[in-house]
Amino acid sequence: MSDHLPLCVTCGTQYARPRADCPVCEDERQYVPREGQRWTDLATLRAGEYTGRVEQQGPGLVGIGSSPSFGIGQRALLVRAETGNVLWDCAGYLDDDLVAAVRDLGGITAIAISHPHYYTTMVEWSHAFDVPVILHENDRQWVARPDPAIEFWNGRTHQLADGLTLLNLGVHFAGGTVLHWRDGEQGAGALLSGDIVQVIPDRTHVGFMYSYPNLIPERPDVVREAARLLEPYSFEAVYGAWWDAVVPSGGAEVVQRSARRYLDMVGATR
Repeated sequence: MSDHLPLCVTCGTQYARPRADCPVCEDERQYVPREGQRWTDLATLRAGEYTGRVEQQGPGLVGIGSSPSFGIGQRALLVRAETGNVLWDCAGYLDDDLVAAVRDLGGITAIAISHPHYYTTMVEWSHAFDVPVILHENDRQWVARPDPAIEFWNGRTHQLADGLTLLNLGVHFAGGTVLHWRDGEQGAGALLSGDIVQVIPDRTHVGFMYSYPNLIPERPDVVREAARLLEPYSFEAVYGAWWDAVVPSGGAEVVQRSARRYLDMVGATR
C-alpha cells in the first residue's frame, strides 16, 4: 500500500520501493544527516503527532502544509484562480482531513512543482484529487515514484491556464521553475517562486543559490538568464516556499535589483 512506501525523513521524498539510500539527499544540493539515512512513511506520520495546516497566505493564495513541519519544511500554495485551483509545490504530509479541507476550498485541477526537493508525496496528492502533476523535463531523473499522472513539459515557458505561466529559470536545478500568476494580488500580479528565487529575511531583496544547506552559490550565467526571462513579467508580490515568506510589494524590481547585486558581488556584472 502507498501509505507504507518509504519517505526520506530529511527531504521528504517518497520512493516507489524500499532502498538503502536517498539520491536526492546524496546530491550536493542536499545532505545526508550525520546520524545517517532515516526512513518513515505516511502511515507512521498519520499515527503520530502530525496534522494538516491550512492558512491564508495572500489574496487568493492558501498555504497547505503540516504541523509540525516535515522534511525540508516547505508549504505548498493553493492558487484559487478563476480557471480552477492549482496546487503550487507540494508538502509531504497528507491525510483525509487535509484532503477534505482542500476539497472544501474547491479542490485542485492540477499540481505544478518548482523543483525535485518538493516532489515529496506528489503522487499521493495526484491520486487523492485525480489530477496531473506538471514537471519540467530537465528534472525527470529525480522522479522517485514514477506514475502515469506525471506530465513533463520542456522549453522556457508553459501555459497552465489563462494567466498562469510556468517559467523555467534553471536556478537551483536545471528544471527549476517559478509560476507567474497574472491575476494575483488583485490584478497586480504575483510570482510563486519556491526557492528558485528565494525570499530572504531582508524583504528588499531575494536570493539565488545552487545549494542552500551547503552554501554553494548559483552560477552567474544562470542568474543573468533568470533575470532576463522574468523581465517581461509584471508582479507586485513574490511568494517563497516557507510560511509567510512574502515580498509584499515591488516584487519585479526586487528580483531585478537582487540579480544585479548578486552579479556585482560575484564579479560578473551584467
